[in-house]
Amino acid sequence: MSKKIERFEDLVAWQKARKLTSNIYAASNLGGFASDFGLKDQIRRAAVSIMSNIAEGLERGRPTESHQFLSVAKGSCAELRSQLYVALDAGYMNSYSFGRLMGQASEVGQILGGLRASVERRRPVFRT
Repeated sequence: MSKKIERFEDLVAWQKARKLTSNIYAASNLGGFASDFGLKDQIRRAAVSIMSNIAEGLERGRPTESHQFLSVAKGSCAELRSQLYVALDAGYMNSYSFGRLMGQASEVGQILGGLRASVERRRPVFRT
């Protein structure tokens, strides 16, 4: 029997998103990445958005709202992955760093997909 999660900090998805965000901040402070203010700010906003929307979705409590916020978090995760390609192609990170961050982002996205599916099963069904 699984226990009910009451604090967003207890969610594995949020914990992993927090670690990803920390790693994105560190990577975007290095070399040319640090001086590309547009990309640096955008990738950081995407990372923070993942964490924030997971937290807000859980705190909302209603399945319909939770699902919406988890969807936004998953979209931000895709945005972050796309921006990682930009950083790689611009030479701001090596393939090892890219792979490590991409792996983290992919894992967070998969967890979010599972959470969304779980919340979807709890959503009320409206029949016309």
